[in-house]
Amino acid sequence: MPETTTPATELASQYIAQVTGDLETNLKEQERISAEIASLQEQLAALQRDHSVLVNMRQALGVEAAPAEPAADKQSATVPSPRRRKAGATPDGKQKARKATTTRPRKKAAGKTEAKAAGATKAAGKTEGKTAGATKAAQPTLVELIRHHLAAQKEPRSAAEVSAALSQAHSDRDIAAKVVRVTLEALVAKGQAERTKQGRSVFYTASASEPTAASDAEAQPENAGN
Repeated sequence: MPETTTPATELASQYIAQVTGDLETNLKEQERISAEIASLQEQLAALQRDHSVLVNMRQALGVEAAPAEPAADKQSATVPSPRRRKAGATPDGKQKARKATTTRPRKKAAGKTEAKAAGATKAAGKTEGKTAGATKAAQPTLVELIRHHLAAQKEPRSAAEVSAALSQAHSDRDIAAKVVRVTLEALVAKGQAERTKQGRSVFYTASASEPTAASDAEAQPENAGN
């Protein structure tokens, strides 16, 4: 009896040690994968923020996105596959000619219907594109908003102050402070704005060659009278 009990006890101890080791390994893997997931989520959030900033910068620089090709054009360019010859057709071609006579008007009518539908879809797409373009053209760009804001100020303004003022005045637009700062630097490079530095702070003013908001308002009645 003692000889039989001793091997069983040793075997149970081996299983317990193996299970304990597997549990520790499993917990370590869970911790490692959880840390990787958290790191990937942070990277994804950072990429999404950068994407939003880059889109705003592209809009501020006046770069338009490439329009998508209408699906109607692709459908209208599809060529229908030829009909298969049925096994019951006679060698002299009489049955084939009779079928061609009955089916040709249907194919022609269907082709006209598809062409009309494709033309209507294409015309609707052009109308929507023109409407969207007119709406976008009526809305001032970020460059114009910044230039007009600087021209209306009597004192220098920082990029944060300009961004806060524009965000408050145009709450329907997503105006990021980083994009405003980049746009201000671009205006300085073009000579359309001036930059001054006070300590560690940077302030911007309208260029002396740029017309102010007051002079524009005074010029409007004169132009109207003329």
